[in-house]
Amino acid sequence: MQEKTLFEYAVIRVVPRVEREEFLNVGVVLYCAKQKFLQAVFALDEQRLKALSIDLDIAEVKEHLCAFEQICIGSAQGGPIGKLDIASRFRWLTATRSTVVQCSKVHPGFCKDAAETLSKLHSQLVL
Repeated sequence: MQEKTLFEYAVIRVVPRVEREEFLNVGVVLYCAKQKFLQAVFALDEQRLKALSIDLDIAEVKEHLCAFEQICIGSAQGGPIGKLDIASRFRWLTATRSTVVQCSKVHPGFCKDAAETLSKLHSQLVL
C-alpha cells in the first residue's frame, strides 16, 4: 500500500481591484516535499473576470500566471526565484501580497499522488 504524504496547497486568485477585495479563483498551486512536487494549474474565465472589472488587462494576468508556472518548474524564465530550491519557490509564490494575482492562505493535507490531488482540488475550487 502506498503511503500518504503531507502536501500543502493554496488557491490562486485574481483580484482586479485590490481595494474592493473581490476575487475570482483561477488556479491552485500544490507542493509536496516528499514527492518533490511543485505545480500550478489555471483556468481563466475571462467573461467572469471582466464582470469584476471591465478595465482588467487579461493579457497581463496571463503573463503573471505564466511566470507563476515558470517559477514552479524551476525554469530560468522564472528569474532568480525560479533558481531557488523547491520549498523556497513555494513559500515565495504563496507569500502574502497585495497585487492582482494573489494566493489564499496555505492549507495542508495528505495524499498518495500529488498530481491527482492537484487535479481534484482544481476541479473543486476553480472549475
